Amino acid sequence: MSVAEDVCTETAGANAAGMAVAGTMAVGTAAQELRLKRGEFAIAVHLGLIRLTVRRGDGRPRVGCEEVDRLRSQDGFPEALRDRVRTVGTAQGAQQLGISPDRFTKLARAGCLTPITFYLNRYRAIVWLYLADEIAGFAARESRLLAGRSPAWLRGRLEGGADCRARNWRSRRVERLLSLTEDPWARVAVLADTLDPVQLAEVVDDPYERAYLARIRPEPAFGPTGPPLARETMAHLMRADEPDEMLWRRVSLITELDNAREVRSAPRPGGEWPAFPRRGNECAPEPDPRPEAEPVPAAASVPGPEPALGLLARIGLRRRTSRTAGHRQSGPGRAPFGA
Repeated sequence: MSVAEDVCTETAGANAAGMAVAGTMAVGTAAQELRLKRGEFAIAVHLGLIRLTVRRGDGRPRVGCEEVDRLRSQDGFPEALRDRVRTVGTAQGAQQLGISPDRFTKLARAGCLTPITFYLNRYRAIVWLYLADEIAGFAARESRLLAGRSPAWLRGRLEGGADCRARNWRSRRVERLLSLTEDPWARVAVLADTLDPVQLAEVVDDPYERAYLARIRPEPAFGPTGPPLARETMAHLMRADEPDEMLWRRVSLITELDNAREVRSAPRPGGEWPAFPRRGNECAPEPDPRPEAEPVPAAASVPGPEPALGLLARIGLRRRTSRTAGHRQSGPGRAPFGA
């Protein structure tokens, strides 16, 4: 059960809106033309070796014919391209470094080696894969970690139960997806996947915005294929699972969300567009539509707009400002695995 690389489709469509279909090909056809397996093609996209385009109004990514011709004309094709995306597991990586598989695993758990992808074995366990090129570079750069006693900092991490593989894979994936798009809402969608539904609702409190983010979130290059368990595992691994990482992701999401709201509003049902009043704007209460409505006494007047939340409140370090006077918000429990 291999996992395909996700592609940000929102901004790519803006860049390639005028591209004719005749000048592109489906990703499956492009993989065959480049003599790459699906997993190899996905890694090539992740590394930026292959550029995808998405036409506005058609969310499926495609590959330009010129892009395929460019890659096929490179020296050493196809072996050189396949070598750049070749992956190894723990046993092969340990053999490449000349160390035991146990030592290789310890180096990966301590954060010295970053996985590029993973798959689920028949026991439904996660098997991490690493780029062979990066393993070779690590051997040349950190040869002192391959022999003798491990340094104190590495032993300390392992004794503390650290396992940085998922976190490093997640950080690498998020940074790559952010680099693939300049569209502000697509960038928010990438970061939204790093929080569970409860935390996401605390930061993005508008349900229409959350629905929009769910619609434009990055999709695998070959479409949402694969068993449900693999997709659930992907969603689970994308979520920050340590307090410091959660805090960082919330701050990053708030920053990108504020920027996206400044550029344009998320679409509303029926073509309506929300307004995000700036701090200090005054909003007059709407008139009562009832024909015989009595005037509202000044003491019981409709409250004004909610004060803007500070950064500490929005990331959860302080109590959030109540939307209704005299009431505090409370969220449901933590979402279960794969929710």
